[in-house]
Amino acid sequence: MTQPLQAYVNDAFVPIAQAYVHIEDRGFQFADGVYEVVACFNGTYLDLKPHLQRLARSCAAIDIPLPKPMAELEALVQQAYENNPFEDAMVYIQVTRGVAPRSHVVKQALIPTLIITVRELPQPSDEKIQTGMSGITLDDIRWKHCEIKSIALLASVMGKQEAVRQGVDEAFWLDGQGHVLEGCATNIFAVIDDVLVTHPLDHQVLGGITRDMVIVAAKALGIKVEERKWRLDEQGLSECMMSSTTNAVIPVCYMNKQAVGEGKPGEIGLKLRAHLLGQLQALRES
Repeated sequence: MTQPLQAYVNDAFVPIAQAYVHIEDRGFQFADGVYEVVACFNGTYLDLKPHLQRLARSCAAIDIPLPKPMAELEALVQQAYENNPFEDAMVYIQVTRGVAPRSHVVKQALIPTLIITVRELPQPSDEKIQTGMSGITLDDIRWKHCEIKSIALLASVMGKQEAVRQGVDEAFWLDGQGHVLEGCATNIFAVIDDVLVTHPLDHQVLGGITRDMVIVAAKALGIKVEERKWRLDEQGLSECMMSSTTNAVIPVCYMNKQAVGEGKPGEIGLKLRAHLLGQLQALRES
């Protein structure tokens, strides 16, 4: 018999089919909340503490009190994992401001809504690993605080839908000067004159946990790293790659139907992917 999925909603684990929030929850009414996604490999988490620390920063940035102490959040994530049937799992944590009559301004103190769900961790297909990903670029239509991991993801949904319409894997945002910022659900890197380049962290870019891991891995492999603004038309650009919780790091070989470099996974991207996959395998075996 298949183990039924469970979700944590406001102090209780319930079957996911019975997991509900109030219609006046401000997450539903206003996207007034934040979230995190954590990968778990055979019971071992990929940087759980940095994810929860970023959750706390996002909550603080929009003045939502963290609903549980950090140690209790860790324990709830672990229990959520154990209550569901996946060996390798994607744990989703969402915090909203809570329930109140619909009004832009909330004058009373609210109890934040806390939700934790677990799904099987998606993996890129063997074909995508062999050929690399493809992408398009779009003018950035998002709000101006992308460093907050907000649940207000309409722009990213629109970008993803456009990527699907054009038959590619991801859409990447450009600022007004054509600098590449990040993807709808990924960070992005380029190799320019053998240097790994990525946009610096600011209000236009979310500080991805996997992004940090890629930078650490690059330095461990002796690859020079620069966090600076960059464009796709720069001389010397030979590779692109994207990073995320579900993809680790994976080459992007076509952008706007044009080959990046030779149009196949490049040496530096493959080295970084192998390094990160080695770390993930060690987590599974730990």
